[in-house]
Amino acid sequence: MSDDLLGIKTVLHPVSDLAAAKAVYTALLGIEPQTDSAYYVGYDVAGQHIGLVPAGGPQAMTGPVAYWHVTDLDARIAAVTAAGGGVKEPAHEVGPGRRVATVTDADGNALGLLQDT
Repeated sequence: MSDDLLGIKTVLHPVSDLAAAKAVYTALLGIEPQTDSAYYVGYDVAGQHIGLVPAGGPQAMTGPVAYWHVTDLDARIAAVTAAGGGVKEPAHEVGPGRRVATVTDADGNALGLLQDT
């Protein structure tokens, strides 16, 4: 594994009914969410972060997106695009010290990238 690739640690799920999804994921995971708002519900369990995003959020997710944690987001985007992938959602900050982007593989599958600075 590359030195700057830390593994998949975050998976976001678009949901149509946040309250119903929260009930199911709380039952599945056996814990209450650590983040609970009208625009995002997030759980941290077993070294993973599971997030629920109403209506796919501003990124218009249509299915779950797994986020690879990296130490150099810009370098990883450059490597993926040089290999023939695309950029679906350009790199941007989503909170203090956290940047994300979504790239695509040759088949258009979404691959999330996340860097904590």
